[in-house]
Amino acid sequence: MIRLIIVEDEDFIRRGLVHTMDWLSMDCVVVGEAADGQEGLELIRTLKPDIVISDIRMPYLDGISMIREALKDTDFKSILLTSYAEFDYAKRAIEISVSSYLLKPVAEEDLAEAILKIRMDLVDKTRENHTLADEIRDIIRQKEEKEYYVVKALKKIMEHYDQKLNIEAVAEELGVSSSYLSRRFKKVTGNTFLDILNEYRIIQSVKLLASGQYRVGEIAEKTGFSDYKHFYSVFKKYTGISPSDYIK
Repeated sequence: MIRLIIVEDEDFIRRGLVHTMDWLSMDCVVVGEAADGQEGLELIRTLKPDIVISDIRMPYLDGISMIREALKDTDFKSILLTSYAEFDYAKRAIEISVSSYLLKPVAEEDLAEAILKIRMDLVDKTRENHTLADEIRDIIRQKEEKEYYVVKALKKIMEHYDQKLNIEAVAEELGVSSSYLSRRFKKVTGNTFLDILNEYRIIQSVKLLASGQYRVGEIAEKTGFSDYKHFYSVFKKYTGISPSDYIK
């Protein structure tokens, strides 16, 4: 679930955003609210939200300055609330990466669209920039002689991710105990066998979804998931959105 903070100095607007929006339907939860930029900055640093929704003009610290300062030590996406008079100014003056600008009063459908845009950006980043395959190849190249069993397990993931696969079966095939292989795998890669397998599968599924050639159920089968429900939950865990939302 996406954690967000709302920073708005007008009480009526802030409380309306916090209490009247259907955050659950957007898979979001409001973890904090602030009435000025300075309070918002402290809240961001303390709570480390995924998204900050902020007004531009506020006491003590404006929204642009607050976001710029917070981004120095905290990673998050931002949505700016503007009036018609501020809109052009905001787009010209901003040097930070703002995901969306929403005109006040904020319509729920506009907010939901902005949240979805952030989710899609994260998925696109996963598809285009993710280097898990390169990381696996690096480990294989560097550890081939010293970590024979771990390397074999990683190769199994890359070559057979679309089949029924678990560490117990791989360990049995290699002639070692699953507990030993699990320990070595975690020590060398920093992750469990299942974590890397699932992440690798999701990366492949995103590519198939982007091609537009397959139905979601077919993609689940092609990437080694036992059923659609399991694929759905794992996909959402790693990308933040459902497969059907990605297609839309």
